[in-house]
Amino acid sequence: MVELQVVLPDESATMPPERLTELTVAAEEVGYGTAWLPDHLLPPGEFGPTYGGVYEPLVTIGYLAARTTRIRLGTSVLVLPMRSPYVVAKQAATLHRLSGERLILGVGAGWNSIEFAAVGASFSERGRRADESLAIIRGLFAGEDRGGVFEPRLRAPLPIMIGGTTGPALRRTARFGDEWQGLNLDGPGFAAAVARIRAQTDRQVKVGTRLHWPGGDVEPTLKLAQELIDAGAETLAVSFGDERGALERMTRFQALIA
Repeated sequence: MVELQVVLPDESATMPPERLTELTVAAEEVGYGTAWLPDHLLPPGEFGPTYGGVYEPLVTIGYLAARTTRIRLGTSVLVLPMRSPYVVAKQAATLHRLSGERLILGVGAGWNSIEFAAVGASFSERGRRADESLAIIRGLFAGEDRGGVFEPRLRAPLPIMIGGTTGPALRRTARFGDEWQGLNLDGPGFAAAVARIRAQTDRQVKVGTRLHWPGGDVEPTLKLAQELIDAGAETLAVSFGDERGALERMTRFQALIA
């Protein structure tokens, strides 16, 4: 059975933080398995609501974890090459412990050169840096000696999710990922991407993708969801548009697809 997930509407700086809590608690109560938060550090000023991620996701997850008990919480996706892998590993391990082992660390290599320039990170080297960072994070989680004491040590596995549909993203998933999340895929496109992942690894990788239903006629989104399930999707992460009406759409979608 597919796991239904929600992408939280974290795009408005004027939205009260309590609204995110309300949506996350509701998602937990109606049966969503995971709530995702987007990420951007310094996106271009003209981005509008497209980018998402006004609130820093790892900090926000700590806030939401204290108000929930069962739902998993994750980043979709953290732009890893902009950050120190040691800091990310420390933050993730801490959140995993504090949340009762409910964190998923979702990461990607990023795609906007303007944002990379704004934070002083190399856009051309982002793929290499993402791979190097994931190797460091995996090593720290596994207890490898990296020249110092890494705590808190994991008491339970902390899944790493890789997001993206490019060739490098799929190779990165096969090498490092416990989970994979695609974007803007139909059934055949999803199946083809999964086949590429499976061909590059013998490890079990949970596969899913993101959908978007901001309102209006729900039937095309339900049809696409079923097409993706038939193609082998194990998770469906749905974005319900901005906060206005998100609660009603989230509840309705879960009832229709259940």
